[in-house]
Amino acid sequence: MTAPVFVVDDFATDGSGRYVLGGPEGRHAVSVKRLRAGEGVILTDGAGRWAEGEVDAAEGKDRLVVRLGEVVEEPAETPRLTVVQALPKGDRGEVAVETMTEVGVDVIVPWAASRCITQWKGERGAKSLGKWRATAREAGKQSRRVRFPRVADAVTSRGVASILAEAEFAAVLHESGTEALASVALPVSGDIVLVVGPEGGVSPEELALFSEAGARAFRLGRSVLRTSTAGTAAAALLLGRSGRWS
Repeated sequence: MTAPVFVVDDFATDGSGRYVLGGPEGRHAVSVKRLRAGEGVILTDGAGRWAEGEVDAAEGKDRLVVRLGEVVEEPAETPRLTVVQALPKGDRGEVAVETMTEVGVDVIVPWAASRCITQWKGERGAKSLGKWRATAREAGKQSRRVRFPRVADAVTSRGVASILAEAEFAAVLHESGTEALASVALPVSGDIVLVVGPEGGVSPEELALFSEAGARAFRLGRSVLRTSTAGTAAAALLLGRSGRWS
């Protein structure tokens, strides 16, 4: 079984190669995972730096002493994939973030589309954004990633247009698309940006705005997917075709 992943702020040891994993991560390792001496772990900062380790001892309920190996840095993959995700209803946003993290999306941008039923405002918006970020972190650990996706601040449609204008390849999933996403030529570097609309669809005004920014409309398949699953399905398709899954 692949070694479990734990998130750390740094990799400072005691001088003899021993690292003490404490706090919530240490508690999870000792009390939930019940790790014991001799078992393997991976420590990461979630930004690409990581190290393999071997459990030396479990102390109390929340301290895991690890003999840490060399710290290495995993380079960022290219092309980078950003998914602009319209805000879904209920907890479907966390579902989208979780599965997009698992397949390998690099950046997730919450989008307050004009037809979104859910709107992030004030304290509720901050709480929802925090849930998305916590979900990305936990899903990153679960899927054994050492470079977690960045969940950006929520943006308006004009903010989305600005992101699209900087992309090497920009696509909007929309029923008006005459091209299939499965057959389009993809860049080998730079940023790929994919826009996933809300339950009510991308409005004509938003579609025109995104087109002016250089994005094109594409169809994903014959069936209509929920907004919470369309991004994951399209991301898997793009990552496979871009060579990142090879």
